[in-house]
Amino acid sequence: MPHQLPAASQPSVLVVGGGLVGLSLAWQLLKRGHPVALVDPQLEQSDPAHCGSAAALGVLMAQVFHRSSGRGWRLRQRSHALWPQWLAQLEALGHRLPRRQGLLLLAATAEELERQRRLMEQRQPLGFRLELWRRERLDTLEPAVPAASLGGLFSPEDGQLDPGPVLEALWHECRQLGLEAHRDTATRLERSGSTWLAHTGSGQCHRAAWLVISAGVHSGTLLQNLGHQLPMEPVLGQALELELAAAQTWSWPGVTVWKGVNVVPRPDLTGGRRCWLGATLEPGDQACATALAELRGWGASPAEAAAAPELDWLTNAQVVRHWQGLRCRPVGRPAPILEQLEPGLLVVSGHYRNGVLLAPASAEWACAQIQAGH
Repeated sequence: MPHQLPAASQPSVLVVGGGLVGLSLAWQLLKRGHPVALVDPQLEQSDPAHCGSAAALGVLMAQVFHRSSGRGWRLRQRSHALWPQWLAQLEALGHRLPRRQGLLLLAATAEELERQRRLMEQRQPLGFRLELWRRERLDTLEPAVPAASLGGLFSPEDGQLDPGPVLEALWHECRQLGLEAHRDTATRLERSGSTWLAHTGSGQCHRAAWLVISAGVHSGTLLQNLGHQLPMEPVLGQALELELAAAQTWSWPGVTVWKGVNVVPRPDLTGGRRCWLGATLEPGDQACATALAELRGWGASPAEAAAAPELDWLTNAQVVRHWQGLRCRPVGRPAPILEQLEPGLLVVSGHYRNGVLLAPASAEWACAQIQAGH
């Protein structure tokens, strides 16, 4: 059972939303000595399909991000610097956190390959160890990548992190540090003087000096009764774990991305022949069979995939696991939403496809606001 604060005490921060971003923030606040309460209806449940963390494959794409300035770029680079520190801290506490280094971004057109070349030339002088791979080098990879790919941009310092074990580690450490956890649904927010109140579906009312909304698609709905318009829309993502029909020696340099779909080699999993494939981008909250079929063909229709013999290893693989989750995308606003709407009211939500990558920088931003407000 989570450690409960004495009844007379009141948390200084209430976090609504227990996905990877919400737990990251709670962990950082607790380490800084802030009493924290967290409300989420799926606490202690595995595979919470309502949240973006359930859709994530944990791909960390920072150094090959297409922009070289702006908030999105800064957040990615800051998280890229923070993740190794976080992982070292959690592993020193006994947690095993699987991850893979390296990311290869395949080019589908000559124009895309030229953009990759320019990006490499811009960033190498900054210390980024990016490499442009020509088709001849792709031909040496096993298993084969799509024949239509003309080349690719390789980043040895990007990669992938398993979200599940990280969520479990953060949850465990938060409880060890005294997190006041409530498996409940926040239904209404209000302000009473300098105190924020969150009413829940079970009839409880939780109070705190600071309120942080990190509840995915539900974030916008919660804020409406306070007069704040931050609409969020769900984008469903389906992902697959596949087992190859025959033993395969993976010579890929890490995660490989083709037309926005990631393949993550997972020879560390049972049988030594597995990979992850995902995720789809489906507006709304209903899974689409056609989108899943195209995902199965690495972004191609079943007919197109069948006509690509180099991908037999993929099309003949067996599906051993299928999962999905809802990402939260801000409407008419860039992702993510990191804002202080009122004194003591923060929104840390709407990370869309980059919740795993941006969790450290988002948590650091929110902690800075709370620290400065004391």
